[in-house]
Amino acid sequence: MSILSNFVREYNEKFTQKEEIFEEGLVGDIKKVRAKLLDDKFLPSIQLRNILDKQIRRARYPMEVAITGQFSSGKSTFLNALLSKNILPTGITPVTSKVNFINYGEEYKLKITYYSGAQEYAPIEAIADFTDQRKDEMSDIKYLTLYAPMDILKEISFVDTPGLNSQSQSDTDTTRRVLRDVGGIIWLTLIDNAGKMSEAKVLEEYMEHFKNKSLCVLNQKDKFSQEQIETTTKYIQDKFGKYFAKVVPISAKMALESRSAHSDILIHDEYEKFIKKFKEDLKNNDVNSLEFFEKDFNEYKNKLKIIREKDSSGNTKLLEESNIQDVLEFIENTIRPQAAESKEYAIKKDLKGICEILIKEYETIIAVYDSLIEILKNAEQDILEAFEDIHKTYSKELFSVYNSLESIMEKMAHDTFKNIKRQKAARFEERKGFLHKDSYEKIEYETYWIDSDNIYKSLFYDDQTIDKMFKRAIKELKQVELDSTEAYRNVYRSVKQKIHRWQEPYEQIKKHREISSDLEFSSTRHFAAKVYENVLRSFHRAILENISALRKKFAYFNGALSYSYIQTTQATIAHFEQQIAESVLLYEKEPTKFNIYHPREDEILTKLKANFGFEKIEDFLTSKRNYLFKIIQYSKNQYLEINQDRIEFVKSKKLEYIQKIEDIKLIQKEI
Repeated sequence: MSILSNFVREYNEKFTQKEEIFEEGLVGDIKKVRAKLLDDKFLPSIQLRNILDKQIRRARYPMEVAITGQFSSGKSTFLNALLSKNILPTGITPVTSKVNFINYGEEYKLKITYYSGAQEYAPIEAIADFTDQRKDEMSDIKYLTLYAPMDILKEISFVDTPGLNSQSQSDTDTTRRVLRDVGGIIWLTLIDNAGKMSEAKVLEEYMEHFKNKSLCVLNQKDKFSQEQIETTTKYIQDKFGKYFAKVVPISAKMALESRSAHSDILIHDEYEKFIKKFKEDLKNNDVNSLEFFEKDFNEYKNKLKIIREKDSSGNTKLLEESNIQDVLEFIENTIRPQAAESKEYAIKKDLKGICEILIKEYETIIAVYDSLIEILKNAEQDILEAFEDIHKTYSKELFSVYNSLESIMEKMAHDTFKNIKRQKAARFEERKGFLHKDSYEKIEYETYWIDSDNIYKSLFYDDQTIDKMFKRAIKELKQVELDSTEAYRNVYRSVKQKIHRWQEPYEQIKKHREISSDLEFSSTRHFAAKVYENVLRSFHRAILENISALRKKFAYFNGALSYSYIQTTQATIAHFEQQIAESVLLYEKEPTKFNIYHPREDEILTKLKANFGFEKIEDFLTSKRNYLFKIIQYSKNQYLEINQDRIEFVKSKKLEYIQKIEDIKLIQKEI
């Protein structure tokens, strides 16, 4: 039983599809959509997989808060204050020329991303070398990412922008794009510069649509009295209230000084130094024990003791006066909830957009099949008319051949009739009466004979008249055969030409959007490239089959006409000679009752036709429902059947994509 149980378990593990359980929340929702869109039936592209993975990373990525403002408003100092560490370079010139993403990392480091796609890492201390727009070599850098082991960065990613009145228009455009995409905006301005006309123009141009996620921070409050601060704050709230949810005066300098001196920050810095030195010593020493590090460890403990015992009341007061806490509370209580909702809305909107792109691309593929179906449907009337034209045209040609053969028969009958000649004959009749007993009277009469030698000479030997006439008729019939079979080929060429015009552009069809399925479009190109196998071959085979049947019939009649017409004439003459001979015998027996038979010309013609099997020839050449008519009718019906079959086949390909669209619409609806 244990072996059977193991087998069942292994089978279930391998072949039984398990329902995937997704986590609650936005990430779980994205994963659910991802699993459905990456189903094998959609033949998903790597690009689709990547963009869906990117949405998961985006959902997990901390909320982004952009720091922006005009030149020299103290953005870098303010960010340093939020990070509790003097990391970003500051100065009197606009040094931040690139977007700086400030993210959480296990250690301080700087990542430089270039426009070429290349990336490199540098020590955090080297950041000034990559942010000064006065350096020409900075033009190759796309953006910078600063990593720091700060707890605040686990939930918030700050974006330091070049500003909206940078010397470079491209920097201004970059900032503008950032403001549109981030979860929150902190507009930083100097308290003595706030409300000036230049700033009002910038706010009107760039900030009008961001009120719900924007905070105005008035920097350098430490330079003014409380009354001046309150007056300016109220003025800005009244004048620029439509751009900001709140206005907060702060001192970035005081905040940086107090936060960087906070015991938690100092302890963290000492820890970083301690761990760094410990790792270096482990690498550089032959370690059998940790005794070599005992001294450093004791020093580390002493420093932590000093930090904890230090009076921090002054630092706490400085932090309160800086008012930086109001900024942090606004981020936590106003920006974060809105950003989470906004992010979820944006991600789900993008997921629906991804579905819409996939639907549009499938509709593009469906249009390929629709256009082929349209061609096949529209071709029907033209092809049926082409078949009908073959019948009309070559029925006339066949009738002409028939007339030629009719003329031959008439000439042969006429020349035969013309050579029926009279000749003297005698019969003996017993005389009546006693005196004439046993005596006979000779009675002369006229009978007929057929001068076959003269007939053969006239028809066949001297100028070969009949031979020439037959060859001319056979040649005409052969030409009709060649022309009609070529007309059949032209019917196929007509279908082929229409479909090849369809084929040409679709052999090269490519997806319009990167996330679309490469395999689906490859399959569509392959279908177009193989349109002969998929569509045309059935038509081609049918046409060749019809041509073969037509040729067999023509070959039969060619053979019939090529049959020895001399022998046929001999048989006809022999028949009438027999008829004459039989009539003579009857006449001689009972002259009063029977006459000598003289063949009429129409009788000779009828017999010649019978010996030639002319009834079949006549049916083939002149009947309204002749063989050409029958094969044309068969061809038309066969074409309609094949055309409908190929339309249904193409529709079946199209239906695959219609179903996929329905499946994606269902996924889209569930988002």
